[in-house]
Amino acid sequence: MKILQTLALFLLCVSCVIAKKKTYIIHMDHSSIPESFNDHSQWYDASLKSISETAEMLYTYENVIHGFSTTLTKYEVELLKKKPGILSVLPEARYELHTTRTPEFLGLGKDESALPSSGSVHEVIIGVLDTGVWPESPSLHDTGLGPVPSTWKGACETGTNFTLSNCNNKLIGARYFYKGYEAAFGPIDESSESKSPRDDDGHGTHTSTTAAGTAVPKASLFGYAEGTARGMAPQARLAVYKICWLGGCFGSDIMAALDKAVADGVNVISMSIGGGTTDYYRDNVAMGAFRAAAQGIVVSCSAGNSGPYSGSLSNVAPWLTTVGAGTLDRDFPTYITLGNGKNYSGVSFYNGKPLPNKLLPLVYGGSVSNTSSGTLCMDDSLIASKVAGKIVVCDRGGNSRVQKGVVVKDAGGLGMILTNTDSYGEELVGDAQLLPSAAVGEKMGNLIKNYISSDPNPTGTISRGYTQLGVQPSPVVAAFSSRGPNPITPEILKPDIIAPGVNILAGWTRATGPTGLHDDDRRVDFNIISGTSMSCPHVSGLAALIKSAHPRWSSAMIKSALMTTAYTKYKSGETLQDVSTGTPATPFDFGAGHVNPVSALNPGLVYDSTVDDYLHFFCALNYSSSEIKLITNKDFTCDSKKQYRLQDFNYPSFAVPFETASDRRGGEGVQTTIEYSRTLTNVGPPGTYKVTLSSETQSVKMLVKPESLSFSKADEKKTYTVTFTATSMPSGTSSFARLEWSDGKHIVGSPVAFSWT
Repeated sequence: MKILQTLALFLLCVSCVIAKKKTYIIHMDHSSIPESFNDHSQWYDASLKSISETAEMLYTYENVIHGFSTTLTKYEVELLKKKPGILSVLPEARYELHTTRTPEFLGLGKDESALPSSGSVHEVIIGVLDTGVWPESPSLHDTGLGPVPSTWKGACETGTNFTLSNCNNKLIGARYFYKGYEAAFGPIDESSESKSPRDDDGHGTHTSTTAAGTAVPKASLFGYAEGTARGMAPQARLAVYKICWLGGCFGSDIMAALDKAVADGVNVISMSIGGGTTDYYRDNVAMGAFRAAAQGIVVSCSAGNSGPYSGSLSNVAPWLTTVGAGTLDRDFPTYITLGNGKNYSGVSFYNGKPLPNKLLPLVYGGSVSNTSSGTLCMDDSLIASKVAGKIVVCDRGGNSRVQKGVVVKDAGGLGMILTNTDSYGEELVGDAQLLPSAAVGEKMGNLIKNYISSDPNPTGTISRGYTQLGVQPSPVVAAFSSRGPNPITPEILKPDIIAPGVNILAGWTRATGPTGLHDDDRRVDFNIISGTSMSCPHVSGLAALIKSAHPRWSSAMIKSALMTTAYTKYKSGETLQDVSTGTPATPFDFGAGHVNPVSALNPGLVYDSTVDDYLHFFCALNYSSSEIKLITNKDFTCDSKKQYRLQDFNYPSFAVPFETASDRRGGEGVQTTIEYSRTLTNVGPPGTYKVTLSSETQSVKMLVKPESLSFSKADEKKTYTVTFTATSMPSGTSSFARLEWSDGKHIVGSPVAFSWT
């Protein structure tokens, strides 16, 4: 019996050790390889085997970092940290996806002469890290495209339902990365998802074709948004890296994809994913992206869908282009008629059997439920006997919008009205629901619910929707778009820019329906979805256009061109609106503004930044030499005799945080002065630029020296300083200003954000 008890305890301990294994990314000092090893992989393997006989490397990394990934126990982690050549052992993070008329809205269809020649765009390769690709999409045909660029060194990997013939001169590469996912969840169930680059989700096909989809005439979703669907850079090449699976996107897989993308020769990397925020030397993906950006690759990332809450951003590293979401001038109205004769407009992509030609009973989900979640129409929350044959009003939030429609339909409801709460304001996001439906803003939603509660026999109906163009004002900042200020480095303004991200039509997978729900057996070539996931590839495609026109520009110069030419006002002169509040948006919402691609091709001046600039930036953050090496792979020691300042980092925007003064008078009258410096590079003709300042606050005085900058040749650099003198304000106060340089033709604009803490 004692032996059995001992054995049981032993097995229990073994199982505990196994259960506690997690995936880690190990950063190695590339230069510390012992002479006894012929290559770094042998050294990595030996280091791992010295602390665990059973552990296996998932990936080795050679480009964006040096090191490997593996699964370890906490005990093994501590042992490995003591081995020579180990810079860091970091746990991988789990990331989530940030889920036709756009070219015309952005001005790309108005003046083709302003765009780079198709021949130069043919040479640019966009790498998309996402859920894979549906290679049969009409948006991926390669008609008119010449041979694959000679700079391409990648591959078309085969796997489940994916062969070499699935790649062509448009989709020139496809890879998939799954080892980190399988380490967390076990072997992939190939009956439910393809162990290959094939996209079973739709998200990756949508983002890829948004960035660089070939033009397809008469594209639509059930007749909605009909027109020619094309990506931002329709002549560019695509390379797809599948990193996201049913269980999410894992850091070790993302790092492996980044590593391959750099080696393969991509020019732009597009990642519509996000995780938590942490210091840059602890953020594996940010570190990998830094090495890519340092090699001239533009890395575009989504800002996140956690708006409209302050400080909700992800992907805030300054070498990333962080993209928020705005609307187009296109809507998809449907009309709700109530029994009291009132009519309200909403949006819908439903195109199935219409409602009966009569008014139907109308109920609020919270009144036909036995649970507190009935207002949100959560799973199993509605009482079928009280819902059957009726239209149900559901509040947004808690579960997906399309899932609410399924809940209503399963309970016997004939239609659904989806109402925004205060978090979403008047933002209207459509869905291809499985039953007649309409999504309405908060104000109309409250009116409808008030009618239901005040009328003894409320009734209503929902009409078919249609496509409406020329909607104004547009763009407006989407409510879901994540907001600043920057939670990691308040001196760097984020997001950088906004681009179309609401109700975007692009390619889709035929492995699932437009809702992505199991019950949806409809199949489409194009779908309309929303998110900063959609705005990110817009900027990725536009970056490809700029890269083709200016192949020698650094990634920082391309980002600067996009930011300094962005617009923040409508033609009327009013500031872009925030749809969640109906009030003017701020640089914490839209960054430098809404992207303006034609102007970005000819910005006049740009703010460039080099690896040396970033080394000084890290010194200003008080990073140690080992932390700096983790990010940059460079041996660099900050000079203790030198003053490093975040205010001197050459960013195209300004974020100026102040501390609220504290004294017996509450800080009243106390002033603080901070000086920022910037350097501009001439990328246009010779000229003299003069500065103008505008501000919404009298609490901060701004002084620019010099007030004019003269450039006599291309690539000439000139430095200026801005002195901000601020009167103390209560903690939590923010205000905004704008700084512009102009030679009469070009406007080089920078937002300025003031905040007091």
